Order: sequence, then C-alpha cells, then structure tokens
Amino acid sequence: MQVTEQLNDGLKREIAISIPKEDLETRLSERLEEMKGRAQIKGFRPGKVPMSHLRKMYGKAAMSEIVNELITATPENVLRDRSEKSATRPDIDMTEDEAEAGEILDGKRDFDFVIKYEVMPDFEVAAYDGIKITRPVVDIEEDEVNAQVERIAESAREYSEKKGKAAKGDRVTLDFLGKVDGEAFDGGAAEDHKLVLGSGTFIPGFEDQLVGMKADETGVVKVTFPEDYQAENLAGKDAEFDVTIKMVEKPGDLEINDELAEKLGLESADRLREIVRDQLTNQYGGMTRQKVKRQLLDELDKTYSFELPEKLVEQEFGNIWTQVTRDLESADKTFEDEDTTEEEARTEYRALAERRVRLGLVMSRIGESEEIEVSEEEMQRALYAQMQQYPGQEKAIMEFYQQNPEAVATLRAPIFEDKVVDHILEKADVTDETVTKEELMKDDEDE
Repeated sequence: MQVTEQLNDGLKREIAISIPKEDLETRLSERLEEMKGRAQIKGFRPGKVPMSHLRKMYGKAAMSEIVNELITATPENVLRDRSEKSATRPDIDMTEDEAEAGEILDGKRDFDFVIKYEVMPDFEVAAYDGIKITRPVVDIEEDEVNAQVERIAESAREYSEKKGKAAKGDRVTLDFLGKVDGEAFDGGAAEDHKLVLGSGTFIPGFEDQLVGMKADETGVVKVTFPEDYQAENLAGKDAEFDVTIKMVEKPGDLEINDELAEKLGLESADRLREIVRDQLTNQYGGMTRQKVKRQLLDELDKTYSFELPEKLVEQEFGNIWTQVTRDLESADKTFEDEDTTEEEARTEYRALAERRVRLGLVMSRIGESEEIEVSEEEMQRALYAQMQQYPGQEKAIMEFYQQNPEAVATLRAPIFEDKVVDHILEKADVTDETVTKEELMKDDEDE
C-alpha cells in the first residue's frame, strides 16, 4: 500500500492511498481459501470445491467486502501512523465510474482513494488558577419561605358549596367556550374547570367578570389577550367566552399546621418549611451555577484563539440554524420581525457556533490533561434519568442507547463538562456576592 500526502494546509489533510491490484488479489485468494473449507456447494464435497469455481461464484462479493474493510480500517491506521487525531470522521473520495469500480472488483485495477480530514488543533492549556469569578448568591428570606408555604397551603385549601353570588376568593366550577371573531380556537374551551376568583390565573379581566355570578347562571365574558400572550395567533386579539357557572364554593380557613403537612404526606409543618427552603435553595443555586459557568466560559473564550476545524463549525452552525429557523416558523415570524436580516443572523449564529466549538475543544483538552473521567455509575444515573422521562418505554430507551454510540456521547458530554467546570472552579479565584432574587433572575432574562 502506497501512502502519499497530497495536502497539509493548516488543519486540513488529504492522504492518497493506492493499493496495488496484486495486494488485492492476495487478499482475495486468502479470503477464498478460508471460504473453501466452509463452502457447501451442490455437487462438491466439503473442502473440495475448486478455487476457480469459488472465484466465479463469490469472487466479486468477496472483493467488495475486502474493499469495504480497507475503506473502514485504512483511515484509522493512517491517523495512528501519523500520530494525528481527526476532528470528525474522515471523508473518502473514490472513483464513481462504474467501469473502473468493476475493474477493481475483478482484480484488474489498483484501488486508489483519498482520505480527507481535519486534525484537532494543537494548543497549550493556559493556567486557570488566576481566573476571577463573581458568584451571585441569594439569601433565602423567611418571608419568602412563608409565602411559598402559603401558596402550598392555598392549593390544599378546602372549599364548601355556598348559595348566592360569587365573590373574590371563592372558587367557581364552570364550563367555557372562547371565540375570536366568532370562531372557536384551540385551547379555549373546558368543562367543569375549577377557578379561584382573584387568583390571576386567567386572562386579565376574565375573573373579575365572574364576580357576582351564581350557580346555573350563564353569561358572556369579553377580554383582550395581552400583546405578549404566549400563543402568537391570539396575542392582542379581542375574545368572547360563553360561560356557565355550575357551582360556587367559599374557602375554608387557611391554616399552616401539622394537619396540613399530614395531608401533603409530611410529618410536620416544620418539615414542610424545611422542604420549601431546600427547594428555593436548589432553585437559586441552579441559577447561580449558570451565571458562574457563563462567566467562566466567557473568560476561557477570551483566553484562547486558534484555528478551528471547519467541519465541526459547520455541523454546530447547522444545528443552531435548524433550531432558529424552526422557532421562527412555529412563531410565524421572519428575520425582519426580529429586527435583523437573514445575512446578519447567519453571521451572528456562525460566531456562536465558533465559540461553542472552541470552548468544547478547550474543555475537552483540560479534561484530558487533568485525567477527568465520567464513571460508569454516572452514566447509569444519566441513562436512568432518560428512562424516567418515558414511562413504559424503558426497554426501548435502553436498547436505543446500546445501539447508538453517538447517543451515549450526548449523555456523557454534559456530565464531563460539568466535572471540568467544577475542577476549574476549585482553582479559580471565586468571590461570593449577595444579590436579590430579582437581580439573579434579571440576569437570566438578559442572557
């Protein structure tokens, strides 16, 4: 086999491979010899089939297998011999001429092909013990815990039927049918829906118009959907709801005590408060984690600048662009509606793709240099979490990951990245800064 470097430009490589027809013939003869002892052909005793007959019957198919094996194994061998690592699966350029391909399979022509790939960029890992990170931390106030406990208690509050008109704080059971321009719309109808008046869970103005209505009373509620309503087709539209009140109930006393906790499956009100505090701590802790991680990635992005494999960037940009265009289509919007153009958006998202690829390579290199690994136990927990999302399909999910190494890699990647982030943060200069929950959440919206 002859190996010739045709291109060595930056990260790009092109390696020409030529396998003489004599080598192919040798491989074919060995393959047919192996088959000879196993072949069972009518009219011949086992192991006595003439080589010429085997070649006539199976020669082309065997040569096709040999060619495919060479295409699979050669790139890996070439990369190993050159001490190189390809950023993506190498491309193989080979003849598309049917006559030439036929001559190769007949053993009458050398098998020539070209391996094209991009090597992983080589860069030094910079020191990260001097990276300065400000970690925003929210102190959980007792008032916030109490407010959350009250909301939980409110959801468990008991109601009893009352006669007369509904007032704020009462719960009504109603049927409703919403219409825009006289036409019913998806999601605008329900039967036996329970609604606490004054809870603010419906469109502004809806609940106010139910105040004063009685059981078995019908009416029409007129409202206007907010301009920023989640359903784009309804935003800013005037609507009418045909409503029928089926029951009015008054609320019982709101009591936060051990009896309430027991209704929720807990041993005491103190335990309820403890759980609520833990939930709030985890909620804000997750936001803090995102802020810290974003700062860290920004610092790494400033530190590193090196040539990126074009194919990796193209793949990442393709993923981003597919999501962007899908979101625009589902929202029935254009780039102009977002105060940009397609060309400007492409430039912006290509820069984002380059950032993601660069940071991915940096995180990978740091992880390798620090010998950070994802354990089998961590992978099992991630797989179990995936299976929990699809009750009843656990076996299918398991088989999917067993048969798709690339899918397994998508499970491993975020775990590996978080472990690298934790490792860097252990050595970075991290300073805590107390902020309000509004400040923490506002940062989320800005990002």
